[in-house]
Amino acid sequence: MEAIKEHKGFVYPLNRTNVDTDQIIPKQFLKRIERTGFGQFLFYHWRFDDEGNTRSDFDLNKERYQNASILIAGENFGCGSSREHAPWALLDYGFRVIIAPSFADIFYNNALKNGIILIRLDQDQVRQWMEDAETGNLALEVDLEKQLIIEDDQEYPFEIPAYHKEKLVNGWDDISLTLHYEDRISDYETSMKK
Repeated sequence: MEAIKEHKGFVYPLNRTNVDTDQIIPKQFLKRIERTGFGQFLFYHWRFDDEGNTRSDFDLNKERYQNASILIAGENFGCGSSREHAPWALLDYGFRVIIAPSFADIFYNNALKNGIILIRLDQDQVRQWMEDAETGNLALEVDLEKQLIIEDDQEYPFEIPAYHKEKLVNGWDDISLTLHYEDRISDYETSMKK
C-alpha cells in the first residue's frame, strides 16, 4: 500500500446519500482477481447509459471533475454489501480522500485498509463544500499527520483512529503489519519443528 501523509486535490461533489457498494461498483464487474482495473467501472450505471455511452447528466463525466481526487458525499456512504471492490474502484479511479458525514462500517474499514483517507465531518461543512464544488473548482489539502483539512487559510480538524492513521502514514497493509513479526513467526515455526 502506498503511504499517504498529505494530499491536495480538486473535489468532486457526489450529492447523494446512502450510496451503496453496488452503485459504486456493480456486481457484473467483480470478475477480476487483481485490485486494479476497476476504476473504469466506478459508478457505472450513473456514468454510462445502457449502450455504454457517457451520460452528460452525471457530473463526474464533466471535464472540470476529470482530475478530482477528493470525493465529498452524503450520509451513509458505502452502505450495502461488504465488497472490497468498492474501495478498489474508487482508488483505481483516482480518489485518495473521501469526506462525508458518515460511512457504512464495513466500507469504512475496507477503504482505510486499502489506502483511502476517510474523513467524517459535520453535515453543514460537508454541504458547504459540496455547494462550493458544484459552483466552481474547489481544492482542499488534507494533512493526515496533523489531522487537518486546509482550504485557503482556514483549517478544519478531523478525527481518525490512531491505528488507521499509523497504517496510512506508513503505507502498511495487514500483510505489512504481519511481517513486522517475521522473526517471531520464524522462531515459532522453528520451535514447532522440534
